[in-house]
Amino acid sequence: HQLGTCRCTARSREGPGYARVHGTVLFADMRGFTSIAERLSPDEVVPLLNAYFSMLTDVTAEHGGTVFHMAGDGLMAGFGLPRPLADASGRAVAAARGMIAGFARLAGDWKSRLGLDTGIGIGIHAGDVIVGDVGAPERPSYTLIGDTVNVAARLVQRARAGEALLSRSVRQSIGADQDAVVQLPSLVLRGRSRPVEIWCLP
Repeated sequence: HQLGTCRCTARSREGPGYARVHGTVLFADMRGFTSIAERLSPDEVVPLLNAYFSMLTDVTAEHGGTVFHMAGDGLMAGFGLPRPLADASGRAVAAARGMIAGFARLAGDWKSRLGLDTGIGIGIHAGDVIVGDVGAPERPSYTLIGDTVNVAARLVQRARAGEALLSRSVRQSIGADQDAVVQLPSLVLRGRSRPVEIWCLP
C-alpha cells in the first residue's frame, strides 16, 4: 500500500491535505456478490472476500498502482496517483487484464467447491482528480474525488461479468494497445447529458 509515503507531495502541490493530479482511475467489483452473501454464512463469505481483495491489490501493486478504497465487493485504484507515473493508462489496462484472469481462477475454484456463479466487472477513466484527505476533520479519508472518479464508477456499473470498459481518454493513452480494444455503442451514463464513447477489452 503506497498511501502513507505520498501525502506530503500531495499537500505541497495544491493545499492542506489535497492536490489536483492527472491520472487514471480503475474500479472493480464483483457480479453476484449479493446472492453469495445471502447463500453463505459470514464465516464462509469472509475468506472469499479476503482472497478476492488480495488478488486485486497484488495485481494493482504489480502494475504500479495504488489502492485507495475497498468496500463491500468493490475496489478503487489509481495509476499515476498521487504521483505521476509513466503510461498510467497502459498500466491500468494491464492491471484490468490481470484482474480478470486472476478472478477467473478464483471463480473456477468457487464454482467447483461451492457451486457459486460470479464474475468481475471493471471501469477505467483518465483525467484530473483531487487526491488527498476528504471527510470530517476528526476522521479524514485519503481518497480520490472528482468527475474522473464518477465516470469510472459509472463505467464499472455498466460492465458485464468478465468485462473491462474504457473511456476515450484511456484508449487514446494506451498507444499500440489501441488496436487491442473493441469499440462499443456509446452509453448515456447517470449524471451525464451526452453519451460517452466506450471501448472494451476483448
